[in-house]
Amino acid sequence: MVALAETNHVLVRGLDAFREAALQAGDVIRTSWAEVCLSGERARIKAALSYLSLICDAFTRQQLRVAVIKSLDHWPDLGSDLDLYTNAKPEEVIRLMEKEFGARPASRSWGDRLACKWNFIVPRLPELVEIHIGRLGQMGEQFAIADSLLDRTRCISIDELLFRVPAISDRLMVSTLQRMYRHFYFRLCDIVDSALLVETGSIDYDDLYVAAATAGIWEGVTTYLAIVSDYVERYRGTPLDIPNWVLAVARFRGKEVYFANDFLRVPILPQSAKLYGSQLAKVIRRRQFESGARLSLLPWLATAALVGQKITGSDKGIW
Repeated sequence: MVALAETNHVLVRGLDAFREAALQAGDVIRTSWAEVCLSGERARIKAALSYLSLICDAFTRQQLRVAVIKSLDHWPDLGSDLDLYTNAKPEEVIRLMEKEFGARPASRSWGDRLACKWNFIVPRLPELVEIHIGRLGQMGEQFAIADSLLDRTRCISIDELLFRVPAISDRLMVSTLQRMYRHFYFRLCDIVDSALLVETGSIDYDDLYVAAATAGIWEGVTTYLAIVSDYVERYRGTPLDIPNWVLAVARFRGKEVYFANDFLRVPILPQSAKLYGSQLAKVIRRRQFESGARLSLLPWLATAALVGQKITGSDKGIW
């Protein structure tokens, strides 16, 4: 249970629920076990947050703009690495991480280079620090989202530490890019986190439409939300209250998603392939030729990763 919950970034929430059930059942042994596991995970998260705050402060001191993306979406859980976005120059970021934290860049895959992202190994920090620089998307094709993300950030407080994070619309678009256009699977945290945004009324659907349509991923965003709603309905009995005009655009629904190898899998053919084709067509129609050129490399990168996986058992260094 711990392994599966950890993989899906719901360890704290899962153990809290388990502990409460054990407590109500009068099961002292399992209550104690859950408390020990929770204590260890919360200690890890506290240490990681401390480093994350120090890194953000270092960027600010150097007058470099930065925002935390993805990592804090799962609170009170935390992901397996620390993700940031900045529009600083790569050499500035590398110099800052080396000088301030003694960090060194990890080896970069072909995909990392195209996406313009670096992973840094920081001494005494178990988590990698992944920094996206100037671009977003699997191929670094998303200039529209990247250009405005830092201007639209909001400030949140976690454990008395302040962080700048994306606007809700940008957060959902980043999640969509990751799940529908890159990994093709959902973690349970994606379902829970996004459902909470819907149920708390945090989403401005008009703003989301404008931003996602500009980026050419509106159909992907609506499909993402439809999958979340359908999954919630399957286990709760009632769907999320998402406007019909949003769900009507979805390319496919939750019934297409299946569980395999610890995750909720999104079928690549033909569903995800059609989303990719739609995105490529939209950026070309808008004459966003650099984005189109980058996107056109995706099938070749995916093919290379698949061949590498078949031959060596790993796509390391490619995807």
